[in-house]
Amino acid sequence: MTELQESVRQVREFNRFYTRTVGLLNETLTESEFSLAEARVLFELGHRAAPVASEIATDLLLDPAYLARILRRFRETELIEALPDGRDRRRRLLTLTEKGREALGGLQSRSEAQVSSLVAGLAPPDRRGLVDAMAFIRDTLGQRPVLAPVVLREHRPGDIGWVISRQASLYSGEFGWTVEFEALVAGICADFLRSFQPGKEFCWIAERGGERLGAVFLVMKDEEEAKLRMLHVERAARGAGVGTMLVARCIEQARESGYRRLTLWTNSVLAEARRLYERAGFQLEKEEPHFSFGHQLVGQYWRLDL
Repeated sequence: MTELQESVRQVREFNRFYTRTVGLLNETLTESEFSLAEARVLFELGHRAAPVASEIATDLLLDPAYLARILRRFRETELIEALPDGRDRRRRLLTLTEKGREALGGLQSRSEAQVSSLVAGLAPPDRRGLVDAMAFIRDTLGQRPVLAPVVLREHRPGDIGWVISRQASLYSGEFGWTVEFEALVAGICADFLRSFQPGKEFCWIAERGGERLGAVFLVMKDEEEAKLRMLHVERAARGAGVGTMLVARCIEQARESGYRRLTLWTNSVLAEARRLYERAGFQLEKEEPHFSFGHQLVGQYWRLDL
């Protein structure tokens, strides 16, 4: 498991713990008549200078139709009223009525009591540590740091061993493939290193901020044909275009190296990889069933004329 994957696991585990602890899985908030979404909307209405429905929907990531239903309920229960905007009469400003302000005040009091019961039993140093930790989480995630770009580089010592390890782990975890697959990958990698032909053969590592995200090989079959081999992308990096970058770089280099066609072998169960190959222009030439890696599979041969 990579450092990023472990971080994702830990954050998800914390979210589950925190949700259970503060009781947000309950249908209503703080034993009131309001759901969590309704309470959030009521709070926004009470603390914005000029509340507008479209802005609240955007800031709270609420579906506009869902927000409209909440606001309709608030109007029917006389919690809010809509007044024309003096600066733009096309807009309607939402305002809490006296009844709405009372409801918000009661909700805030119950919320404060709930949180107080949660932290009152802690020693003062622990409370300070808890508040500091929450501030750190808020400040860190609120920064919305810009991710470093994904770069492709040629392999270095240690990369090929990483490829063997990651491919064996990924395909075992996702498809239940046996060590027979690891042996196949190890053999391909050993042949690549032993007979490596600079300018004709390549291995690219996709990397972001020093963390390896995936890899692909371009291997020479003969002067006219090269093979795309052992494409893989780490789970945490999927959906970010890493696989597309690796396949495109392989095709580009195959053309630059003078090959006339690029071929590959895969299995039908690898649906995401097959979609990448199809989008890149590869054509399926033939299929054949085989029993490998502990499973009955369908092998596929793909070709791209350059």
